[in-house]
Amino acid sequence: MSYGQGGPQSQWDPWKPQSQQPWSSGNDQTPDWAALAEASETRNKRRRVLFIGGGVVATLAIGTAVAMAVVSATGDNKASGTPTNLPASASLPSESADSVPSFAPTSAPPPLDPQDFISSVQKDTAPLSAETLFPGTQLTMGETVYKKGATADTKNCASVAKGTLVNVLTKNNCTRLLRVTYSKDGVAVTVGVAVFNTEAQAGKAKSEADKKGFVSSLAGAGVKAFCDSGVCRTTANSYGRYAYFTTTGFTSGKDVTTQDTKVFRTGDDLAEFTFRQIRRRGEAQASAAANQ
Repeated sequence: MSYGQGGPQSQWDPWKPQSQQPWSSGNDQTPDWAALAEASETRNKRRRVLFIGGGVVATLAIGTAVAMAVVSATGDNKASGTPTNLPASASLPSESADSVPSFAPTSAPPPLDPQDFISSVQKDTAPLSAETLFPGTQLTMGETVYKKGATADTKNCASVAKGTLVNVLTKNNCTRLLRVTYSKDGVAVTVGVAVFNTEAQAGKAKSEADKKGFVSSLAGAGVKAFCDSGVCRTTANSYGRYAYFTTTGFTSGKDVTTQDTKVFRTGDDLAEFTFRQIRRRGEAQASAAANQ
């Protein structure tokens, strides 16, 4: 469809597609340069306005961001990018006394000390004899086997002691003295266990004993008399309410010297065994008391 000169004319806009350029109304079809210049000026103003306007918007945005950053850095404004209307987070459990696992107290009593039961006559009530302390017919210590001889039991402690030991046992109130003899290869040893009412008495008797006093040797049951005269080796020790002594020598009557290691070993073996037996006595009574 075409329009004549009398119809509506569309104004040329370079920004609109398919718009017509303005021409002069003359017949020579020469472009209207004045109109073109005016249109170009209009376009340039529009671009400057858009550029200036965009710069203002960018400046405002930068200024706003800087202001927010300043407020956030100072920390004076609690609304600086942190929502305040959120629900409170669940608090973590603190390490209070309630959070520490607890355990019920145990009902097990503390272990009983065996020495407590052999330290006084009130607690040490188990049956006592030479046979309970030294059972059987022989004794093995390491690789050595000792044959058991005679045993004896008396309440008159001084009657089976010699030298200074008589007075030591008497003044410390010895109530009983048990004896047993062991032998091997011509060497014999008599162990004497003196019984007191308290640990203090036994300890004092041990400390007061000297080389001039000893327990009388006990012969019999296959063992010849020994240490009735001459030189023998003696020892003294105590544990709990018991003081124990050894008298060791040759059944031949030979004097003991420091080079006679067999005599020393025999006496030491029997002293060690006696200590163990007294301790076992305490352990047995402690165990029985704990199980009651």
